[in-house]
Amino acid sequence: MLLLHLSDVDEASWAKAFQTALGDYPVVRRGDDFNPKEVHYIFVWKPKADAFEGLTELRAVLSLGAGVDALLKHPDLPDAPIVRFVDNDLSQRMSDYVVAHVTMHHRQFSRFAADQQARRWAQYYPPAAHETHVGIMGMGVLGQDAAKRLLPLGFKVSSWSRSAKHIEGVESYVGAEQFDAFLANTDILVNLLPLTPETTGILNAETFSKLRKGTLQGGPAIVNAARGGHQREADIVNALQSGVLGAASLDVFEVEPLPEQSALWDAPNCYITPHIAAISDERSGVRYFTQMINDHRNGLPLRNVVDRKRGY
Repeated sequence: MLLLHLSDVDEASWAKAFQTALGDYPVVRRGDDFNPKEVHYIFVWKPKADAFEGLTELRAVLSLGAGVDALLKHPDLPDAPIVRFVDNDLSQRMSDYVVAHVTMHHRQFSRFAADQQARRWAQYYPPAAHETHVGIMGMGVLGQDAAKRLLPLGFKVSSWSRSAKHIEGVESYVGAEQFDAFLANTDILVNLLPLTPETTGILNAETFSKLRKGTLQGGPAIVNAARGGHQREADIVNALQSGVLGAASLDVFEVEPLPEQSALWDAPNCYITPHIAAISDERSGVRYFTQMINDHRNGLPLRNVVDRKRGY
């Protein structure tokens, strides 16, 4: 059977949709009367401490989110394959966010918003897209999709990742030894990395100081739509105030919801969204994991399985 353990999500709606899609295959929720030993698949989001209690016959852990860093920290996570949600709809939504904020920073939205507030008519012509370099950290499914959508707009796009990725039109930088060169060639830095011990806090003062200067008036910009653990928010505030950064778009935070006392709220060149860059759509998710369960029950291998050592 499939067990749903979804926090902060309409679990009942997902359960109804899964039951319709899976037909005779049993679907249960927390609080239902069921035998934990009969659960072969668990569909999880923000699992509670007792989420995996008694589930001795698990064949797979199905994660609602594309990122699994929080799931991997669960103290009682079973030794079963973890399957990530990889979906075209999710990729499209993330790329929509990235493209919107990259183009906003490229067209100097902060400068013109300040001019409007001051009732100041000061003509300034932003650089052309082909003069603006966008650097994407993380070239998994989401990073590759974002790059492919930015290229037709004329931006120069480069990538930085743990292993080499070959995307036509994208200059690839690999590993710690090429990180500084990647930053030196970046005007707008987009973070789509998985959160691992190696990437925690990577958006910090040292990183910002190495970004390319001179292309965007006011300084380079950052876009973080990955995880709050990637950023050092005190460093972002200081960089925005000092001019090391011209602007920032943040969809994720070290503490969520973002505390009212955070200085980020008052930064005029910081654009805050409440972790909404991309969401797992119910219809897409049910279709994806129903196919996954049916295929696996028929002897086919699981797809998009997490490498626990890498953390993604």
